[in-house]
Amino acid sequence: MPLTSFIPSILVMAFCIIMSAYFSATETAFSSLNRTRIKVLAENGNRRAQLTYRLSENYDKLISTILIGNNLVNILVASVGTLLFVEIWGDIGATISTVVVTIVVLIFGEITPKSIAKDFPEKFAMFSAPLINILIYVLTPVNFLFTQWKKMISKLFQTKEDEKMSQEELLLLLEDVQQEGSINEDEGVLLKNAVEFSDLEAQDILTHRVDLEAVDIDATKDEIAELFTTSHFSRLLVYEESIDKIIGVIHRKDFYVGNGITSKEIKDIITTPLFVMPAEKISRLLKLLQANKSHIAVVIDEYGGTLGIVTMEDILEELVGEIWDEHDEVEEPFHMVDPNTYILEGDVTFDDFCSFFNVKGEADSVSIAGWIMEQIGKIPEQDDSFTYGNLTVSIEQISDNRILKVRVTMPDAIAS
Repeated sequence: MPLTSFIPSILVMAFCIIMSAYFSATETAFSSLNRTRIKVLAENGNRRAQLTYRLSENYDKLISTILIGNNLVNILVASVGTLLFVEIWGDIGATISTVVVTIVVLIFGEITPKSIAKDFPEKFAMFSAPLINILIYVLTPVNFLFTQWKKMISKLFQTKEDEKMSQEELLLLLEDVQQEGSINEDEGVLLKNAVEFSDLEAQDILTHRVDLEAVDIDATKDEIAELFTTSHFSRLLVYEESIDKIIGVIHRKDFYVGNGITSKEIKDIITTPLFVMPAEKISRLLKLLQANKSHIAVVIDEYGGTLGIVTMEDILEELVGEIWDEHDEVEEPFHMVDPNTYILEGDVTFDDFCSFFNVKGEADSVSIAGWIMEQIGKIPEQDDSFTYGNLTVSIEQISDNRILKVRVTMPDAIAS
């Protein structure tokens, strides 16, 4: 039989393999593409991107069309191949056809196109979008049947899941994007802070009452002026009788007018403070401060006493990191004494402690000072120490029962 008689069958098989490669690559491209990137291109007027984004939004219909098309061409190439090989080699042709067609489809119709599409998902998705869009319309009746079948299966097995991305998944996504180089380290930190921002509460970032600078309503103007000078703060809390009864905030610009101190009474220039509970989310607190045109919120405890304050700067620092001005004394929260020893500030958070020393643990307290008091179970004293895992933790400096500095010693193996 002349060779030319096999050409139609060979051409049909070649076409089927090409289409198999197209369907396989399209499936991989649409499942791997970055929808955000496609959406940006679409919003910039790219018509292919607009079509691609629209198709990706109806993924069930898209994948049904791809699978139907891929199975049809694979069945066709197997059928034509069997007929061709049987005509050439007789009874053993079917076996030869199975081996040859399987290898060819696997290499050229599956592995190779999927590998290429995986490397360039957006480009290939936009390339394949026009044809697959036509096929979706052609196969509309079949897709309708599959859609109804899927709905029935979903109801029968209750397969519907929450499609919302969790915070943990979003943080992992940001890490992946940062590792890919799409955003730099600073941008990654800012985005992660923004994601975690809504979880923080006022009690997580407040300045405790023992660190507050405040004046009595009956204090002299000279005393107030001296506190403004020594603290370098632009605002001071004003209390009546005790720090637990804060009645207002005095602003430096209201205290100093013209070339000297105001002649008005202190009670006439103070502004009413904003009071919030410890569990107030800082995202809402930021809005409250903006609405009240205030920079300070007083956090009160369950008994109505003063727990601490949260400033606008404290909230912004949770997003952008530490904000230093010319009067701030820069402190290193983890000061290395030697490769095995670190001195920590007592207000370092327990989470930062665990992250820095790569240890795991839980604490009811936010700061490491509070955690240490939980561990020793008594009023802290100078040089109190204990072991935590492979770390030796000791109190380095204490004042009025308050832990100011902590020494942490690591074994040589961990330090190296």
